[in-house]
Amino acid sequence: MSAEVEARGLEAGGSQDDGLQGMKEYRLVKDTELRFEVEKNEIVHVQLKEGLAEVFGTELLKNRTYKFTALSKVAVYTWHGCCLHLKGKTEVAYIAKDTPMTTYLNTHAALEQMRQQAEQEGTRGPRVMIVGPTDVGKSTLCRLLLNYAVRVGRRPTFVDIDVGQGVISVPGTIGALLIERPADVEEGFSLAGPLVYHFGATTPGNNMKLYTLLVSNMAGVFNRRCMNNQKAGVSGCIINTCGWIKGDGYKCITHAVKAFEVDVIIVLDQERLYNELVRDMPSFVKVVLQQKSGGVVERTRPFRTKVRDSRIREYFYGFEKCFYPHSFDVRFSDVEIFKIGAPAVPNSCLPLGMTPEDNQTKLVAVQPSSELSHHILSVSLAKIRDDDLIKTNVAGFICVTHVDMDRRVFTVLSPAPRPLPRRYLLVSDVQFMDIQQ
Repeated sequence: MSAEVEARGLEAGGSQDDGLQGMKEYRLVKDTELRFEVEKNEIVHVQLKEGLAEVFGTELLKNRTYKFTALSKVAVYTWHGCCLHLKGKTEVAYIAKDTPMTTYLNTHAALEQMRQQAEQEGTRGPRVMIVGPTDVGKSTLCRLLLNYAVRVGRRPTFVDIDVGQGVISVPGTIGALLIERPADVEEGFSLAGPLVYHFGATTPGNNMKLYTLLVSNMAGVFNRRCMNNQKAGVSGCIINTCGWIKGDGYKCITHAVKAFEVDVIIVLDQERLYNELVRDMPSFVKVVLQQKSGGVVERTRPFRTKVRDSRIREYFYGFEKCFYPHSFDVRFSDVEIFKIGAPAVPNSCLPLGMTPEDNQTKLVAVQPSSELSHHILSVSLAKIRDDDLIKTNVAGFICVTHVDMDRRVFTVLSPAPRPLPRRYLLVSDVQFMDIQQ
């Protein structure tokens, strides 16, 4: 039986039962992938029984059981063919023959050539930005390219400037992470020691000036790290962006390109954006148009909200609730709370020489009240109150669960025990209801 006929037969016939209740067997021929989505409140287990396979660039170990929780959308790819066992309820599960994996592998090979050249010439490695509209697989492609780079001995930096989902930290932040080992199939990359900045909203449009300021600041920190760490400098970075690509969203992209001195821009599934960037970028910036994977599905607004809540819950409770957070009271007098950005006022009401944009980076003191309930607060590492409070990275996050005005304390959910490491807190528009499910 030819490879093409075998793949078609499996797609038509689905899979065969291997004798265990609820267990299905999928035989994949070379250059195909098993795509599945986990049903709500369900868990799916996957085992590699024969051959070689990977999930978003991370190799699967034979006979090990991998667990995928609700909301997971997974693609198990094989270069040479494999046999997989899948157990659990899925919304959909099918074998796909048409995948862009060869294109993505060629992209990695081209970037590795740039790294080798940088190593020989003593220059910096490639800085790559992934752009495109929402739901085209930008985060997945970032994970693939990072995993492939690590597997050949590189130490790339993952930069996430998508404030909407929070791959590195909680939503409403931007972050950078030095990648030293492939992502765990179930949990993703190890998040030890990330550099995270507070933005406080899930779209850059809420405060454009603050967003561009933070992106520039992070680019400066990354440049200094590359100067002090040769391996990180040669390995370069992979930058994940948000799906806002028109108007001010396009300005955010071009600003980030300049701030990080990007060499390669990969545009996923958007010819208009590709042509605009080819027109506007300097000739030394390589702009590449690539197709999205057929397994990428459009996410609804409620689904995005669930994913955000899941990211925050994972921050406090760990993956699959592997640890317990702390809950304790914080006295009003022990902290100072601020929000970045003051309400807009008419030009006629502004002091002489001040522009409306100045308000976007203004620190506004917030008095504790019941309105703080369920808001995420960033614990700034700033030691003194000055303008650097805006540009200083954060130590972590707490969630206000209750405010007691009589006792002048508020109760917080925290991943670490008391006391808080610093007294300066920044309010985020992002909220989290700590309801155990």
